[in-house]
This record gives sequence, C-alpha cells and structure tokens, in this order.
Amino acid sequence: MSFDYDLFVIGGGSGGVRAARVAASETGAKVALAEDDRYGGTCVIRGCVPKKLMVFASGYGEMAAEARSYGWDISDGAFDWTAFCDKLNAELDRLEGVYRKLLGNAGVTTYDARATLKDAHTVSLSTGEELTAKHILVATGGHPVRPDLPNADLGIVSDDIFHLTELPKSLLIIGGGYIACEFACIMRGLGVEVTQYYRGAQVLRGFDEEARGLVAESMREMGVDLHVGTDIIEMGPAESDGKAGDPVRVKATNGSERVFDSVLFATGRVANTGNMGLEDVGIKLGRKGEIVVDEYSQTAVPSVYAIGDVTDRVNLTPVAIREGMAFVETVFKGNPTPVDHELIASAIFTQPEMGTVGLSEEAAAEQEPIEVYCTSFRPMQTAFADKPDRVMMKLVVSKENRKVLGCHIVAPNAGEMIQLAGIAVKMGATKEDFDRTVAVHPTMSEEIVTMKTPIRTA
Repeated sequence: MSFDYDLFVIGGGSGGVRAARVAASETGAKVALAEDDRYGGTCVIRGCVPKKLMVFASGYGEMAAEARSYGWDISDGAFDWTAFCDKLNAELDRLEGVYRKLLGNAGVTTYDARATLKDAHTVSLSTGEELTAKHILVATGGHPVRPDLPNADLGIVSDDIFHLTELPKSLLIIGGGYIACEFACIMRGLGVEVTQYYRGAQVLRGFDEEARGLVAESMREMGVDLHVGTDIIEMGPAESDGKAGDPVRVKATNGSERVFDSVLFATGRVANTGNMGLEDVGIKLGRKGEIVVDEYSQTAVPSVYAIGDVTDRVNLTPVAIREGMAFVETVFKGNPTPVDHELIASAIFTQPEMGTVGLSEEAAAEQEPIEVYCTSFRPMQTAFADKPDRVMMKLVVSKENRKVLGCHIVAPNAGEMIQLAGIAVKMGATKEDFDRTVAVHPTMSEEIVTMKTPIRTA
C-alpha cells in the first residue's frame, strides 16, 4: 500500500517538531506536520519560555534595595507591564518563526490546520483534506482546566496570564502545584497583591517535604498570603452586571469572603485528546483522557504513536523531546529505543528556585534504609544586604550501597545547580564520590560536597 507520507505528526510543540525534523533530515522520510495553533506549543508560546522571562522580570523589583546595601546610589523604579509584554510577544513571534524555519529546512510539509484520525493510516484536516501516512505520531500536548464550579468562567488559567492587558492589583491563585507557586512568586515580584489557596496541607505535593516547606516559608516571606487547607466554595461577580475579567467575589472554606481583581485557577492540566477520533480507531485512553502507550510510545494501534504531555508520563519539555528522538530511533532507524523516565532532574521557578532529582526523603525511606544529609543557611549575597533569605542543600543516601538516591536544592539558580548534580546522580554517584570532590569556594553549591555527618537516618 502506498501512502502520502511516511510520517504524519499531529502537534507542533517541542516534541512533535523534533520528531518530524529528525525523521525527515536524518532518515530521508517523507514527513508532514499539522498544527492548529502556534508552532512551539505550550513550552515556547504559553509555558516555559514566557514564564521564565516573567520570572526574570519579577526578580528585578528588589534589586535596587539590595544594590543600595552594596553602596550603589540607585532609586526604586516602576514596572511597565505593557513594555514588557510588547518585547515578550516579539520574542515569542521570533521563536515561532525559528520552529517553522527548522521544519521547512528539514523538508517537512506543514499544515496550519486541526488534524483528527479517520483510521489507522488516515488523517483528516479541518481544511477538508484527507492524507495517509505509514506512521502517525500524536503530540498534541495538554491544556489547563477550570474546576467544576459555578462561575468558574470568571477566573483565568495559566494560558491567559500572558494575554493580560494590565496587571491586576489583587490576584487569588487556586492551587498548590508548581504552576500555582511559580505564578504566585512572579506576580508578587511584579507588585501584585497575591493570595493563594490550596486545599492540601502543604504546597508542592509529591516533592521533598523539607524542600517544599522552605519554599512555602520563602513565599510567605516575600509577601504571598498563602493559605493551606483552604479551598473556595463559591465565586461570582463582585457586581450584579459583572462579566469575565471584572472583579470576583470569592467565599472560602476558612470562612472568609473577599473580592479580588482576578482569580487564577492552577488546578491541573489534561491531555488534548478530545474530538480527535482516537478511541474510534482503537486507541486506548486513560482515566484522565491521556493516550496509553508502551515503553516505545506505541499505542494500541500499531501504526500510531504518541509522545509528550498527551501521554501524561513525565510532563516536561525535555522529556517530550527525548521521547520524540526515541520514536525516530525505534521506527525510522531500526533501533528499538525505550524511553528512560528514571532520575530526571527538574526545577520549580519559585523565588528561590527548587531543583530536584531522584527520590524525596519520604519516598526513599519507604524503599530502603537511608541517611539524610542536609544544611540550611543564609547565603552570603543576601545576608550582606540584611535579608532573611535562606537556602537548603540536601542529599538522600542509601545505607546499603551509599548511592545518592535524591538531591534537593532550594536556592537562587537551583535549576542551574541541579542540572549538574543530576549527572552525578544519574551515573550512580555515592556519597563518598561527593565527599571526594573539592569544594568551589565561596559558593552556595559547595555545601553539596561538604556535608559530612547525616542529620538523621530512617
């Protein structure tokens, strides 16, 4: 049977673009890709990239005061949201152009259209075209969701943050995951009065208990009005004729009733699998609508594969890219390559950041006997400026084989540090390997290799 393409990719995010580009350029496959929104996907257009630029922007607010502590005659300034957004949008336009150019240079045919599956080898486009492919790769990502609550449409989700015409004076954030905490720090740093409600006992569930405790403490120190064990039970317009974008009245489980300029729901994301015809062709979906795949990213339909957030495995951009590369190795290079989802380093861009790789202390203790090495201190730069900031370095070590099972850092630029620590942990480094490493002084990160005595065992 002849096909229009060897590979048809649905989704122009980081994972889909990488798979399409490499399959075309390195194997000579005839490849097409369809995207019904902007090329670059969540990460480039409405996620990692614009968020990190907002993190940078929000960090300048206290720099003038800190600089004065070091002898600089600098006055406080004002933040211009409009000027920032204009430059941010220009940068996103540039990056989208880069993605399109990469595909074009690789010989990938692109369709600016929504694609659905008609059968195991046929894709239907919103333009009315039908195209066939020997292999189909679904890389449609995910999207944020609002809770099932009356008037939830009055609130915004993370995608909307980047399209605000002006900053609200007051913002309520619902949720306690990394997206909620990152935006709480960003918006507070930009001068917004931020309140955060999370129904759980502590934010950042699933991460190391000690690390997330310090992040929560630091958030409160910077002025985030954080309430745990708290959820909303009712919301509505502050005025009888209110509409989306207007102030919102919120009633919470703690008994309070307040009005906020805006409410941000950071209560979860779901896979973009709706109305795609996936189950009709035999593809299995999980409980949350994610595509079920095997270790090679293959679905229940042999010709169809899926990578990235749409599979809800490890929802990180570099993981989607790795999955895309493994797919090309498996399908187009004849080298069956399962995706390694173990010991993936990641960062949460709160202020300070959290970097983590491996097991939390709690998860490791459930697995085997461990030793815990941990230190917390005031870093030199901000201590000199009389700021109360604290950082933390932590190693979780196996008693049996001395391997470092987990490394957790809460500090400025923790994301940069954990990338390097992640190499050692991935290689199976022991605590003694860390101990043999000479410290780089004076740095915060030197504490990772100078902790000699465990503070506790479990």
